Amino acid sequence: MRAVVPALALLAVGAEATASTLNQNASWTIDRAGTSTKYRVVAYGDSIYAGYNGSTTSAAKYSAPTVDAEYLSALWNADIESVRRTKSGAVASDVYNNKIVAERSYMQDASTRVVTFEMCGNDGLQARSTFKGQSGTCDYSVLDSALSSCKTYVAAAMDYINANAYSGVKLKVVSNLYYPGYAADNVQSSCTNASTGAKVNMRDTFLPYMAKMNYWMCEYARQKGFKCTDNFAEFMGADYDSNGDGQIDADGLRYVSGESEASYVTRISSTLKSTIRDANTKFVSSSSSYDYIQSDDTHPTYNGGTVTAGLFGGSTGSGAPRYTSFTNGKNPIWNTLGHERMGWAVSTSNPSAP
Repeated sequence: MRAVVPALALLAVGAEATASTLNQNASWTIDRAGTSTKYRVVAYGDSIYAGYNGSTTSAAKYSAPTVDAEYLSALWNADIESVRRTKSGAVASDVYNNKIVAERSYMQDASTRVVTFEMCGNDGLQARSTFKGQSGTCDYSVLDSALSSCKTYVAAAMDYINANAYSGVKLKVVSNLYYPGYAADNVQSSCTNASTGAKVNMRDTFLPYMAKMNYWMCEYARQKGFKCTDNFAEFMGADYDSNGDGQIDADGLRYVSGESEASYVTRISSTLKSTIRDANTKFVSSSSSYDYIQSDDTHPTYNGGTVTAGLFGGSTGSGAPRYTSFTNGKNPIWNTLGHERMGWAVSTSNPSAP
């Protein structure tokens, strides 16, 4: 289902090593000229926030949390430390227990102003892989279990962050899931539905489950004082009105605060399904598109080089911002790459002052 995915499922063996995980921790400080004041953004998650790029020893320097740090640096005229505590290949329970809880000290630091997390991508990907391997009668319980685990640990993560983050934190954000492999999943299953005796379309089967995961991330965020970055809408919908319904496709796919699960799932999996496009071809206008997904058909594309993160441990570094001013709150490449789009989307919730 989505992309928070096998950052390590691709790791040492290159195939579907969905049980493998890899710690990919990094700290990068946006060192802004003319100021020594420093605040911290702490990000917990799997391969998505890690900036996984196919390597076991390096990761994208500017994954989404660090892109957000660059926006914050300009907004607050301060140095911003982006601390990423991530484990590629980790399912939601692993991110919760071994990153958010076990490494809570990072969000407890008095310089912390933003805490963000993402999870559940690997739960979905592993369930998808298992379902695709089935023969005989389709067993949907693996998809139900992934959904249940996602809901449990997303809610637990928010409660834990609320109880343990530094009291001066100004913003807490969850990032939901885009759908990697959306085009590739438009195939028939090997198993057959118990009621009809027919094979099922993989994409039609997985999309409602991913929609439910995304709904509960945003709904729990509404209930528990978090903001929700809707990566599904940002990645999967065009930035223009392709179906003539009077709204930009990406806006039409967004979670609406307070709506019911049934309403959201119907809108995503039925009403506006025709507007969903594979994120390998993200249309920013009717005539221009960009590739938001790397060649592994899973992880976001990025700009800005790499840092050490993986088998050789994490790294700490600093550097001047790539961009020092932003037109209408957007850097020049905000919509051209997956991590840039995700980082910008997180930044739209940034408080005006630290």
